Amino acid sequence: MGIGMPREADDQTDIVIITGMSGAGRTAAAKSLEDLGWFVVDNLPPGLLPTMVDLARRSNGAVSRMAAVVDIRSRAFSTDLKSAIHELSTRGASAQIVFLEAAEDTLVRRFDSERRPHPLQGTGRVTDGIAAERELLRDVRGDAGLVLDTSRLNVHELRARMRDYFSGAAASRLRLSIVSFGFKYGLPVDADLVADCRFLPNPHWIAELAPMTGQDAPVREYILSQDGASAFLDAYSSLLRVVLPGYEREGKRFVTLAVGCTGGKHRSVAMAEQLQARMAGSGLDVQVVHRDLGRE
Repeated sequence: MGIGMPREADDQTDIVIITGMSGAGRTAAAKSLEDLGWFVVDNLPPGLLPTMVDLARRSNGAVSRMAAVVDIRSRAFSTDLKSAIHELSTRGASAQIVFLEAAEDTLVRRFDSERRPHPLQGTGRVTDGIAAERELLRDVRGDAGLVLDTSRLNVHELRARMRDYFSGAAASRLRLSIVSFGFKYGLPVDADLVADCRFLPNPHWIAELAPMTGQDAPVREYILSQDGASAFLDAYSSLLRVVLPGYEREGKRFVTLAVGCTGGKHRSVAMAEQLQARMAGSGLDVQVVHRDLGRE
């Protein structure tokens, strides 16, 4: 079981913990929750998480939604965080971890632009600090309920993504994010599940379809008419109806399904939108993001 206790769909998480890689946008993510009226504490030592939840419970509803930014500035970070969340669970409280990360070249560029060293690089390079931090956070990332890759998000897009996940009552339900992508640009690092659509013929090689995308009707109709397309959608939708309730029972609230083709322009886009349509009637909160659309 992941960190935190399973909750019923209409329960609220007691505290959201924002953590992840330095330079990946923790401050922007925290600010987005503040804008939604959350009580947010920055650089909270992990050991104080149970105290923060206790104080909120005594506030008679004055503090109903809390978040804390917890990171490697607390040197015993990983051990202390696990201990603190275990203590929360013994008290019947639930913690939801939001983990932010980005590709190494993106993090290096962000540190260079701000002209500051990585907190773990010491006398080495920024890349040394990034590698050390990624290793230190490996277990925490595995326990996160939501992993956000901010490599291609600006600060406004990140804050919008956080608002989308945490605004309103829908935040307590399981949310499925279907992300289309191109394999040639790399796998989405925040994917929980990956579906490969490269078994279908590529519209890129048909002159009249190549300039279009999977959102255009001629491309969509071509892809769905191919052998195996409908069977794939039927089978994968059935798989999701088995897997997603299991994730929810284990306390996971955010699931990312990555749907890939070669360039992320035709097949993955059309199939991602078809999967969204099929899952939308299942009572889940489903959204689609086309990561690489427009790159070709």
